Amino acid sequence: MTDTNKNLFNLDELSGYKVAKNYIDVRGWDVKDANDRTIGKVDHLLVNKIAERVVYLDVEVDESLIEDGHNTYQASASKGVHAFLNKEGENHLIIPIGMAIIDEKNKLVTTTRIDSSTFAKIKRFKKGDVLDFEYELGVIRNYKGDDTIHSSNDVEGFYDREEFKNTFHKRDSE
Repeated sequence: MTDTNKNLFNLDELSGYKVAKNYIDVRGWDVKDANDRTIGKVDHLLVNKIAERVVYLDVEVDESLIEDGHNTYQASASKGVHAFLNKEGENHLIIPIGMAIIDEKNKLVTTTRIDSSTFAKIKRFKKGDVLDFEYELGVIRNYKGDDTIHSSNDVEGFYDREEFKNTFHKRDSE
């Protein structure tokens, strides 16, 4: 992951950006998968400046999930498995904002479309790493099981996909 084409920014590092008044700030909330298993906690909100909005939740992964998936990519590439390996200290992953559901009462984020085995197989990263667009494409491919998403896609219009529709609005007037 390189810094040359930085596409995503931590909300905290952008002056003038904050969680809008009518949205819920989920930082620090637990994240559960489709089977009600804890995946981790929301550490940061990731913004695309062109789209001018939060597009991903940066999740610090629960230790048990790392143990389940730490050797995910050790099989040889000749077997059709990815050649990369999650390394020590890589304990973050991203979830597209539109694939997350909030439970404001319990301060909980869930996803009904992704289970822990999928999360365990996702390439993780170290806190503070720059995430390039190729990484984003790989994550979407894995979460959706859609191999038609490939590197010929470009950033322009990418965040108009259903995976990035933010449903974190507050109810009525609070």
